[in-house]
Amino acid sequence: MQEEIFCPECGDFTEHVTVKLRREHLVRCEVCGTVHPTGLERARLAPLRVIISAKDASQRRTIEIPAEDLLKVGDEILVDDGVGDVAIVEITSIELEGGKREEEARAGDVETLWTRAVDEVVVKVSVQRRGKTTSYNIPAGGDETFAVGDVRTAGARRYRVEKIRLRDGRSPDRALAKEITRIWGAAL
Repeated sequence: MQEEIFCPECGDFTEHVTVKLRREHLVRCEVCGTVHPTGLERARLAPLRVIISAKDASQRRTIEIPAEDLLKVGDEILVDDGVGDVAIVEITSIELEGGKREEEARAGDVETLWTRAVDEVVVKVSVQRRGKTTSYNIPAGGDETFAVGDVRTAGARRYRVEKIRLRDGRSPDRALAKEITRIWGAAL
């Protein structure tokens, strides 16, 4: 792999080829042939404990990300510890040393990330028929869209979506499953 690096012999940026890439990164100038060390920009990785709430259970994982990355409540990140399943999660709380909670922090300062899975979620649906309400838990992809007026099925019951409530309290006409707290519907 060739890249432009400053050559101390040529006194300019020239094409270089990696000769050795381990503890010491050695490169060779393609113009003058000089072999010299060069610094690798290596990001310090921070180990993070991640608690993932998914459906009715929680999982504990440990991941490593660059220590300088800024994490914020509401951000979505990919959790892949190389052992368990890969998950897309939303950060719900950031815990620093001593149990202190913050809305944002550098990864190197974080002790535990509290998250919820958003790649696959359960949407709670309440369907009303003749004065009786029945609740259902419907599995859905986090990016699946629900809209007022949609005709859907819960169990063996068809219903029309009448109202959607989001996690932040709003009631829009359309939303992604990962944002929804509850859907109310009328049986057909």
